[in-house]
Amino acid sequence: KRSRESRVYRKYQLIGLEIADLLEDPGHKSLYIKLAKENSPEKLLRFAKEISQNKNVKNKGAYFMKVLQSLK
Repeated sequence: KRSRESRVYRKYQLIGLEIADLLEDPGHKSLYIKLAKENSPEKLLRFAKEISQNKNVKNKGAYFMKVLQSLK
């Protein structure tokens, strides 16, 4: 029972989970939490919202990572 409950202790954890939800990619939520911890979480969240609103993108998680890598 306890393993199914979400335990969010830090702000970056919540933002990482929101990004995974926006990009419809729950399998990589730990990656998004790590990115939110190491980078500006507000910028990442804003960027994920822009991508989630784009209807032409089929794999939003992959597109997010590709564009994020090109920005660095």
